[in-house]
Amino acid sequence: MRRFSWFNATSLTLGFAFLYLPMLILVIYSFNESKLVTVWAGFSTKWYAELLRDQEFLDAAWVTIRVAVFSSTLATLLGTMAAAVIVRAGRFPGRTLFSGMIYAPLVMPEVITGLSLLLLFIGIGLDRGIFTIVLAHTTFSMCYVSVVVSSRLASFDQALEEAALDLGCSPFQAFRLVTLPIIAPAVISGWLLAFTLSLDDLVIASFTTGPSATTLPIKIFSSVRLGVSPQINALSTLMIAVVTVGVITASIISKRQATNRAREEQAAVRVTE
Repeated sequence: MRRFSWFNATSLTLGFAFLYLPMLILVIYSFNESKLVTVWAGFSTKWYAELLRDQEFLDAAWVTIRVAVFSSTLATLLGTMAAAVIVRAGRFPGRTLFSGMIYAPLVMPEVITGLSLLLLFIGIGLDRGIFTIVLAHTTFSMCYVSVVVSSRLASFDQALEEAALDLGCSPFQAFRLVTLPIIAPAVISGWLLAFTLSLDDLVIASFTTGPSATTLPIKIFSSVRLGVSPQINALSTLMIAVVTVGVITASIISKRQATNRAREEQAAVRVTE
């Protein structure tokens, strides 16, 4: 094994500082008393209270949460089905085209995706709002779910499904009772990834939104163009806290599920022996 040298330690320190030091500074200055975000005037939580009284930010946050929940749920359903078709269906006419269309948003610039969706919505006469944002976010986040779930399905032992079919289950029951619980961590990871992508999206939402729906990234972007306010720091700190709690919770749940699955497999081996 390679020794942990000073060069490695310095590289890791500089890398983590480059990534997380700006976030730490942002969190610290969210508790700044001064209205000037670059001048420290003492500790205060008044900007969090101001943020909670700002109805425009609250409305934008509510729109963003609704869009993220609906789009990630729909993307998880469609992405899981697409992954099952790609991994399980074998060779069929149009498989290459189908796979290419699923994975195209991964490499497509967001500007092109947003513009094409905008032209589509205008062409079919669909009013832009929450519904169009949900459709747009589902379109580009579904491919990420498909990649995560297909990688898990590729390593799945189909003998378990075949055993369930031999015991009288229908194909849907075998998938629901056997396959889905085993690939559940991948499905949950795909949902969380789609949820995060939806929360973070600015470009595609800018093309597909309308006057009746303003997401939080669009609101933040329009606000910082006039100067960064302490409320933006407070809002960003809350978003960092929510994402951190979500990631930690998902990691704990996945670890517990993996531990329980390992125990069940060991118990099954003991029974067969």
